[in-house]
Amino acid sequence: MSPEGALARLIRSSADRPAEAEACELCAAPVPEEHAHLYDTVEAELRCACGPCSVLFAGDGAGGGHFRLVPRRRVRLRRVDTQTLGVPVGLVFFVPHTDGTITAQGPSPAGAMRWEVDAAAWRQAGERCPELATVEPEVEALLVNTVRGQDHHWIVPLDDCFRMVAVVRREWRGLSGGGRVWPAVEEFFAGLTERR
Repeated sequence: MSPEGALARLIRSSADRPAEAEACELCAAPVPEEHAHLYDTVEAELRCACGPCSVLFAGDGAGGGHFRLVPRRRVRLRRVDTQTLGVPVGLVFFVPHTDGTITAQGPSPAGAMRWEVDAAAWRQAGERCPELATVEPEVEALLVNTVRGQDHHWIVPLDDCFRMVAVVRREWRGLSGGGRVWPAVEEFFAGLTERR
């Protein structure tokens, strides 16, 4: 999955300069700050979408079925043991795919690092946390932050994951991240609210 298109826009909009007005990437209509996203399964990218295009092009609509509407729900979970998934970092998101594979992605100053997760280990994690079976492939993720004593485990829309990656890229300084990145990540997680 390549978050570059949406990620680049999020970074630009988060910079210390005036934000460019965003537009629907399907019809070019202006979109408000809070707007829908479609996941393009052919290009493996998020697309900003106005309300009408998010309905028209999602699923089996006029988009030929290759756009999937990114849901808005967020569900806070009890602790999920991600060590059994073989991922060596504490700030990571796990995305199940329609082909049965699972990828883990962790933010870095250069973007998202990516690993493939053992499908059997993911199923075992799902047995211990049944909510994981509800994660919608391609467009939702398990988002985890256990860095610096944090204990956050969420099911979130994919665009939240890209926003978190953008925060890390924007705030990272030097080799270790500097003094701004972790407070910014903690602020990002503090701002997450449950939505059903």
